[in-house]
Amino acid sequence: MIRFIGVATFVILFLVLSIPLLIAEWIIGKYNMELKNRSSLAIVNWAFRVCLKIAGTQITYLGEERIPQDTAVLYVGNHRSYFDILMTYVRVPRPTGYIAKKEMLRYPLLVNWMKNLHCLFLDRDDVKEGMKTILAAIDKMKSGISICVFPEGTRNRVEDTFLPFHAGSLKMAEKSGCPVVPMAIVNAGEIFENHLPKIKKARVIIEYGEPIDTRNLSRDEKKQLSDRVLSEIKTMYFKNKEAFGSYSDKSE
Repeated sequence: MIRFIGVATFVILFLVLSIPLLIAEWIIGKYNMELKNRSSLAIVNWAFRVCLKIAGTQITYLGEERIPQDTAVLYVGNHRSYFDILMTYVRVPRPTGYIAKKEMLRYPLLVNWMKNLHCLFLDRDDVKEGMKTILAAIDKMKSGISICVFPEGTRNRVEDTFLPFHAGSLKMAEKSGCPVVPMAIVNAGEIFENHLPKIKKARVIIEYGEPIDTRNLSRDEKKQLSDRVLSEIKTMYFKNKEAFGSYSDKSE
C-alpha cells in the first residue's frame, strides 16, 4: 500500500500545486500555441515519470526507431492498466492526445491538463457525439497532433487476452492520412490491476510495430485494417511475453 499512497499523494499534490502552471499555460496558449504544446508535454512528462518512479515500474521500450518523426501518427494499443497512458506518454516525440472516456470530465484539474494535452472525450453511448469526437481527432491529426487510442474500448481485465477492436477507431488514420503505429504492452496489469489496491514493482515491455501507411490501402485493405493491427499487436505481445526474461537488463 505504500506505493499506492505515494502515487496518490503525488498526483493530488501535483494537481493542486500546478494550478498556477495551468493559468500560465492558458496565457501562453493565447499567444503561442506551439510553445504551450511543448511546455505542457514537458510538464506532464515529468509528472508521469515521477509516478512511474514511485510505483517502481521498469519499462523496456522496443521499436521506437520505427515511429515516424516528421508526421502525426495514430498509436493503437492493447489496454490492460491505468498505467498504460503514463508509460506510453513519456515516450511520445510530439504533442499527443489520448481518446478518453467522457467520465474523465468529472475530475477537476486533471481534465484541464488532459485538455492541454489535446485529449478528447468519447461518449460510448451516443453515436452522434462519438462521431464528433472522431472528427475532432481527425482535425488534430491533420494539424500535426498525434492521437493514441485503445480500441478495445475499456481496460481488458483478463491477462493475455484481447477484446475485439472497435473498427471505427482506425478511421481516424484513414481520414487524416496519418500512419498507424501498433503498440503491444506486456505485463502492465502487474503494476496495479492484478492486485488492487496495491501498486507493486513490475517490469513491462512496450513494442512499437512498423507504421502502416493508410494512404495507399485498397478498399478491402481498409476493411481489414482493424484485424491487421490487432494481429500485429498480438504477434508482438506473445513474442515479448515468451522472451520476457531476456529483457531484464534492458529496462529503463
